[in-house]
Amino acid sequence: MSKELVPSHLLVPAGTGSLEAYIQEVNKIPVLTLEEEQDLARRYRDDGELEAARRMVLAHLRFVVHVAKGYTGYGLALGDLVQEGNIGLMKAVKRFDPDHGVRLVSFAVHWIRAEMHEFILRNWRIVKVATTKAQRKLFFNLRKSKKRLGWLSHEEVHAVAKDLGVKPEVVLEMESRLSGQDVGFDLPPNADDDMPYVAPVAYLESDSGDPESDFEAEDWTDHNNNLLYAGLDELDERSQDIIRSRWLQDDKMTLQELADRYEISAERIRQLEANALRKMRASITA
Repeated sequence: MSKELVPSHLLVPAGTGSLEAYIQEVNKIPVLTLEEEQDLARRYRDDGELEAARRMVLAHLRFVVHVAKGYTGYGLALGDLVQEGNIGLMKAVKRFDPDHGVRLVSFAVHWIRAEMHEFILRNWRIVKVATTKAQRKLFFNLRKSKKRLGWLSHEEVHAVAKDLGVKPEVVLEMESRLSGQDVGFDLPPNADDDMPYVAPVAYLESDSGDPESDFEAEDWTDHNNNLLYAGLDELDERSQDIIRSRWLQDDKMTLQELADRYEISAERIRQLEANALRKMRASITA
């Protein structure tokens, strides 16, 4: 199943202009009855009917929003969590078997949460707090516990360790990682010369005083720009407009916006963009 099964403005919340508008729109989509869900699931499983899969995905977008709201304490945008959850929902629909006697919502929740978990672990901190499977399980379970408990006592550490099947030392290490604060790379805006804190940026060696390196870098940049625009000039007018709108202007346009401009599908715009980039790459490396 591909992302094209769902309209881009429903798959990606950012495309609606506001998350509130997205939530209102998906909440208008009717919930499937058991009979409707079973019928659609069999039509997709047995006949490969994409429209049936699309209807199952759309009917459960509101549930993805509900799950995503449970992960808002990680400092990540709710819209991004919803987008990742939608990917998990589509994976679940692809693998759903109606003959197992469970509703799609019960089956899909595991796939939705898995995608959100991966996204959180990739983006929550620059330095990863959890790398192994056991650490990831501990990360999410311990974070839920700390919402209620604050710092864990000796008894609570052993209780969490027993419940999750890990050593108390592992719980203490993960608690320390969760409690650690990110260090700013630059000095804070209100810093002065008497401030004892030295930001990490101060430790880096600067090569900005080397005129030869500066000139070489500037010349190389100009050379690459010339190659870029030479490759752009070889494209047809529509392809040029797509590349400029998607890559070269400050206010970049989405695939759907360009699709509306040319009255074609967003997938067709993506294909034109890929072909144009291929042609430019061939021109630059020739």
